[in-house]
Amino acid sequence: MIIGVPREIKQDEYRVALIPVGAEELTAAGHTVLVERGAGQGSGIPDELYEENGAEIVETAQEIFSRADMIIKVKEPQPSEWPLLRPGQILFTYFHFAADEKLTRGFLETGATAVAYETLEGKNGQLPLLTPMSEVAGRMSIQEGAKYLERPQLGRGILLGGVPGVPPAHIVILGGGVVGKNAAQIAAGFQADVVILDISVDRLRYLEDIMPANVNTLYSDKHNIREQLELADLVIGAVLIPGARAPMLVPQSALKMMKPGAVLIDVAVDQGGCIETSRPTTHSDPTFVVDGVVHYCVANMPGAVGRTSTYALCNVTLPYALRLANQGLEAACGQDSGLLSAVNVHNGQVTNRAVAATFGLDYQEFCV
Repeated sequence: MIIGVPREIKQDEYRVALIPVGAEELTAAGHTVLVERGAGQGSGIPDELYEENGAEIVETAQEIFSRADMIIKVKEPQPSEWPLLRPGQILFTYFHFAADEKLTRGFLETGATAVAYETLEGKNGQLPLLTPMSEVAGRMSIQEGAKYLERPQLGRGILLGGVPGVPPAHIVILGGGVVGKNAAQIAAGFQADVVILDISVDRLRYLEDIMPANVNTLYSDKHNIREQLELADLVIGAVLIPGARAPMLVPQSALKMMKPGAVLIDVAVDQGGCIETSRPTTHSDPTFVVDGVVHYCVANMPGAVGRTSTYALCNVTLPYALRLANQGLEAACGQDSGLLSAVNVHNGQVTNRAVAATFGLDYQEFCV
């Protein structure tokens, strides 16, 4: 199989979908690896390292797409890349279709197959290709929150950990999954006052057991969310429904009860966001203010720490890329139901129930 790795063109995206050891493993298995020139630059990986490990450096994305049987990316294909895709070609990347109807319908027209990192399931129902980026985003959310709480960034002028005689920041984390857990761990280290809300009491019990004393848990319902928003200096939106649009937990009307200069970080914005006033932003222009509340809604947070994120992502994607290359789509999915769950679009049909339901599209089961 010919595997192509184009340079990411989404704004402020510095990750790359394959590291040199991946090129070595794939070429050793008999495959051809094409890497667009400069694809690894944002992650500190020079072209020469790819060449030393068996990859062929290609000058243009057009050549990558025209030659490759499978394209490996980090972010969803941008509109300029849609015409480059062709029927029968596999695109293995993050898609987050439920947050973007235009992308969904545009990809359907290409006839290519979408194998989505974010819906690939592990043996115990976990999401192994989403987890490392959720870990990065959760940890980043606190350091970004600390920055945007500073007064020059239009925040309240709050130090997360406070000082003797002055209370620390009150941080509210909506969702106790991977993002929420990692955010809480970092926030706890800053000695902030932290509350995690979740609808799973079992998850709350687990978090209560492992977190330090300055992290408390609450059941997530409308009353508790409303009370916590009034107290919050920093709110982290960290909810996820695999493959589906994120539930909206913070309506615009709630902003008026929040403190002026409080900060909202919507990590779920790549799945549509859990805050009504969220809209995707970029690292170049990350924030905006609504009703006196600072919103940080960067849709590719891990892209800012490209080297860390690239290696964390490729550690988990490479085994699946090898499986797809060695066995082909149908055989690989036939042997791994978790990989089957990653197929969101095939032959112009939506094969993920949540995506189909979100946009009222016909659902077609992908049979192997």
